[in-house]
Amino acid sequence: MQQLKKGDHIRVVSPSASIQYIGGFEANLSAKEALEKLGFQVSFSSNYLEHDLFGSASIESRVADLHEAFADESVDAILATIGGYNSNELLPYLDYDLIAQHPKIICGYSDSTAFLTAIYAKTGMQTYMGPSYSSFKMEGGQDYQTESWLKAVTQDQYDLIPSSKWSSDAWYLPNAPRTFYPTEWKVYHEGQARGTIIGGNLSTFALLHGTEFAPTVEDYILFVEESEGDHYTEFTRHFAALLQVYPHPKGLVIGRFPKECEMTEEILLAILDKHPVLQTIPVLYDVDFAHTQPLFTITIGAQADFNTKESRIHIQKN
Repeated sequence: MQQLKKGDHIRVVSPSASIQYIGGFEANLSAKEALEKLGFQVSFSSNYLEHDLFGSASIESRVADLHEAFADESVDAILATIGGYNSNELLPYLDYDLIAQHPKIICGYSDSTAFLTAIYAKTGMQTYMGPSYSSFKMEGGQDYQTESWLKAVTQDQYDLIPSSKWSSDAWYLPNAPRTFYPTEWKVYHEGQARGTIIGGNLSTFALLHGTEFAPTVEDYILFVEESEGDHYTEFTRHFAALLQVYPHPKGLVIGRFPKECEMTEEILLAILDKHPVLQTIPVLYDVDFAHTQPLFTITIGAQADFNTKESRIHIQKN
């Protein structure tokens, strides 16, 4: 398994939304500076400044940038600019043989679920769901976020532990106020689980159901979260679909919901109560996963091991 070290080269690409969609190149340079301060070299894809009617770039340009990043022997890791909503457009056009022949770290979050999962399903290469490039310009909560990411990309095994505090504010807006709350990972059903990590952003993962890009694994732990754009009613039906496609999880880990979802603890518990399988497996919720801040990094395709009596998830990559 590839591991990053100081001096390594990170290529930033935009498989989904463009840099212009989130303020432009100059507005995000503090993320580049943060990565360079950690000791990495940073470059950008050939079509990085392309921006179309959909806040993205053409399929051809996005595919070419991913292929170029994998084929370039000087590139050690690939980092998505941000999420978005259309990276699943790329999946039929990616050269999975090329990717398998040049395995390297690739990381993103949210809509990145589509290509991260497809790459794992088609090649067996483990991928990373964690901070995007733009995530590194966040200030409050960044220490936890960066530490978790570094553990994931530099070690064969690592532990996920709760952050000290969390927020659901617009951290990317320079003058937006931020409110933090104490973090508490919560238990819906107790137990111990071990299995292969699959999942990610629930709405994006659902786009893969029934396709060749959905992973087929025996013993799996589902990691799921939802973005600001999906009301809790959307989560309800996507979650039911998930358990129909993957009906026998060994465990379930649910990320905190952004405030825009209007999810309450009462509603979430009522949703979980609908599904008998969840009374038989360990289930954690309100964890530091994806669309609230800060977020931890998981390795899709790695083994996860957790006991609900401990606030810790152990991840073994090899």
